[in-house]
Amino acid sequence: MLKLQYSNHDFECGTDEAGRGCLAGPVTAAAVILNKNFKSELITDSKRLSKNQRENAKKIIIENSIAYAICNVTNNKIDKINILNASILAMHKSITKLNHKVDFIIVDGNRFKNINDINYKTIVKGDQKYLNIAAASILAKTYRDSYMEKIHKIHPQYNWIKNKGYPTKEHRLAIKKYGITKYHRKSFKLYDEQLKINF
Repeated sequence: MLKLQYSNHDFECGTDEAGRGCLAGPVTAAAVILNKNFKSELITDSKRLSKNQRENAKKIIIENSIAYAICNVTNNKIDKINILNASILAMHKSITKLNHKVDFIIVDGNRFKNINDINYKTIVKGDQKYLNIAAASILAKTYRDSYMEKIHKIHPQYNWIKNKGYPTKEHRLAIKKYGITKYHRKSFKLYDEQLKINF
């Protein structure tokens, strides 16, 4: 079982993002402060869970959090400020949106920027070590997946309902065949020169 949190602070917030490596859609981040007595065998890195497990975990997290928040940063903003800055911005927005005091922040990964002079700690693979980061990863992933499933209905040819905007061969082929949408990240390498389409 993962540890609840890193520090001894009363209100430690875990934060993580989803969709950083995608070719389309937003980058989504979540911030979570969990109840002090919270324990769960299910909550772990969202990538290690099935869709059904993530949905069940999301309900558990929402029921057992002191506060949580989820925010998107759009593909247009990603193109303007780059994906690293956009990921940090999404986490900052989530933390700011929390309707609660934050004493300390732990962040999945190794890059972050100070926000409101709150002390923080970056933790590589933090979503596999601490429940509050894992909870944030699950909320970010489920929220973003739901968004991608909605815009899939507008542009079904890219099969975002399955690939969620990630650079699968199918997604790249669809970009080559149909061009890009307003949801694609123009600053990313959208085309793979190795892909050939035989019509």
